[in-house]
Amino acid sequence: MTGDDETVAITGIAAGGDGVGRLADGRAVFVPRTAPGDQVALAAGGIERRRSWARGRDARIVAPGPDRAAAACPHYEGDRCGGCQLQHLVYPAQLAAKRRIVGDTLRRIGKLALADPEIEPALRPWRYRAMISLAVDRHGAGFHRYDHAERVFPLVDCHLADERLMALWAGVRAHAAELPPRTERVTLRLDREGRRHLIVTSAGEPWLPAERLRAALGGQVVCWWAPPDGAPRVVAGPEAGFPATAFEEENPEMGARARAWATDALGEVAGRVVWDLYGGVGDTAVRLAAAGADAISVDADERALAWARARPVPRPVRWIAGRAEDVVERLPEPHAVVLTPPRGGLHWDVTLRLSGRPVARIAYVSRDAATLARDLTRLAATYRVVAVRVFDLFPQTAHVATVAVLEGA
Repeated sequence: MTGDDETVAITGIAAGGDGVGRLADGRAVFVPRTAPGDQVALAAGGIERRRSWARGRDARIVAPGPDRAAAACPHYEGDRCGGCQLQHLVYPAQLAAKRRIVGDTLRRIGKLALADPEIEPALRPWRYRAMISLAVDRHGAGFHRYDHAERVFPLVDCHLADERLMALWAGVRAHAAELPPRTERVTLRLDREGRRHLIVTSAGEPWLPAERLRAALGGQVVCWWAPPDGAPRVVAGPEAGFPATAFEEENPEMGARARAWATDALGEVAGRVVWDLYGGVGDTAVRLAAAGADAISVDADERALAWARARPVPRPVRWIAGRAEDVVERLPEPHAVVLTPPRGGLHWDVTLRLSGRPVARIAYVSRDAATLARDLTRLAATYRVVAVRVFDLFPQTAHVATVAVLEGA
């Protein structure tokens, strides 16, 4: 330690995964890859000071806290991978941190008098991801570094990804010369029918010789190509089957648990109209139909709805293609609503419709606690929050799914 170093005690984990402590001048300081209980040394030149807070760079661990763990993935430390934020914490400490982050967000932004919600642990803390998306630059294809977001390191193995995806990635790396020139992104996806998909985004001409790479990979993959600002299309392999571009939770097992808890929280729905907004491929709608509801599922993705319409359902479901904010005023009055919006949260027109004509119950499945808190504030005049539960969809990262259940006031 030098005379210019400042020692900081890390007391918690902030949203985003950084450890947080206090500088001698009282400012909160956010320090990546630190754990509660750590004593860290920050060089004066490694502290970026703002008006009321600071960020610490290149912290040196003076004394580790009790929750610190050795990272399992060599990319985490060796390449400063930004794909994970919490591998340096033992799993129970990750869960505790996520509970506190969600609870604090709902209290601070949503002004809700709630205790930290319960969290459901992941079924598998490793090898759970059914999709990964890799950036490409002159150094190769991989994830961005957390300390230099403009830099990409070549990925060998992501310990969060399903082994079948990593086997596919090994094959792609071995035949990288077959990728199109000016490739910008490579996405690997495992669909629920067991097929593997390779989605390549590149500038310039379409990827017409994709069949060469597919053959080199043994033919057991569907190749897609997309321009940087356009929709993907199949360029090699069968087009039928599950749409690889449709939204689906990257952790399908935990996504199903969150969805089940949300629909069960609606109570008795048999014979009643229930909206499923942002319904994707229809998993929620099918579950509602099985409970006897008159389900109406809305999504803007035509491919997702085409697959959903072909699904066997225990009771007819009304499938509607369109943006939720464009159709809610034309839908039959619902008894209850399930909301599964993107991270940006609810469109204002959806919020106005639900506030103006309240329903008995809403189950809101959120991927971002901050936008959930904002939307709950907007709905507070006509609804009260009766239950909240967190689901650890993304172990080793700072991300979760949060389900809030609302009752019409």
